[in-house]
Amino acid sequence: MKKFVGIISVLLCIALLCSCSKIETDTAAMELSNANATETTKKIYSYICDTYENGIISAQQESTWMGSSEYEMDYIYDTTGKLPAMRGLDFMDDDFDGVVQRSIDWWNKGGLVTICWHCGSDFADSYDECINDKMDNWDLILTEGTPENKEFIKNMDKAGNALLKLQEEGVTVLWRPFHEFDGKWFWWGKGGADYFKKLWIMMYNHFSNDLGLNNLIWVLGYSHNGKNVSKWYPGDEYCDIVGADSYEVSENGAESRLFRKVKNATQGRKPLCFHECGLIPTEEQLKETPWCSFMAWHTEYLTDTNTMKHLKEIYNSDYVITLDELPSFV
Repeated sequence: MKKFVGIISVLLCIALLCSCSKIETDTAAMELSNANATETTKKIYSYICDTYENGIISAQQESTWMGSSEYEMDYIYDTTGKLPAMRGLDFMDDDFDGVVQRSIDWWNKGGLVTICWHCGSDFADSYDECINDKMDNWDLILTEGTPENKEFIKNMDKAGNALLKLQEEGVTVLWRPFHEFDGKWFWWGKGGADYFKKLWIMMYNHFSNDLGLNNLIWVLGYSHNGKNVSKWYPGDEYCDIVGADSYEVSENGAESRLFRKVKNATQGRKPLCFHECGLIPTEEQLKETPWCSFMAWHTEYLTDTNTMKHLKEIYNSDYVITLDELPSFV
């Protein structure tokens, strides 16, 4: 009996040590995945890496259907006297020309740009198609040279060509495609982790090598699930920033549970971002869980979930970086 108790005690100690183990940040390993990245893109990535765990970059997702594309930005400025450092845009509804122009305008103000893409499996339409579409021919689509593969890449190039226009204008983009993949509610995640990783790598290689897009910082955005995180990770050489999103800040704070899991998947070799939220965590929560950036979602997620008092406190915090506090990258 004593021997049995002793074994149990040893096992408990090992379990405790494992649970307390901590992945350290490996700043030296934080390099852009694309060796041909533009000098401006390198400067921005270096700035993000330097900011990580020392401050947090504010970001706001825009809407385009509230009477003005500046709806969220005007609301933040009128409420706080500040503007976010980074603007979030979306190629949804084939709004390529609009997104390109608004990205250029924001860049010219000195701001950072991040773009996602809600679309169907043919890279058209909008949110409903993200949810409702399902891929039944993954193998054909992911096999180079098949008719299905060629058509898929042709449709994917709608975003690629828009990003090329931004490269011509000198704009660096934090590119966040196929977000919330591990949630499996969007078509790009419904096939599972192996197909998702092949899809991500295919886009990465095509955009980087074939199209010559050297102005992208690739943002791999997990959902709030936090399950099998490492299983979905395509590898250090195919992403630059890794993050998660959550609309459960009121229950879970700045989501340290997600931060720990994503950091473990990357072995501390990537800066981590909180790429979507409704309620913005408090300054104290953001210091405890040091994401490199946070981005509030648009419309009521900004205006109704966050009180004006809270927004004023966040946007006037010394820890939070706003548009006026960004350095020049060009």
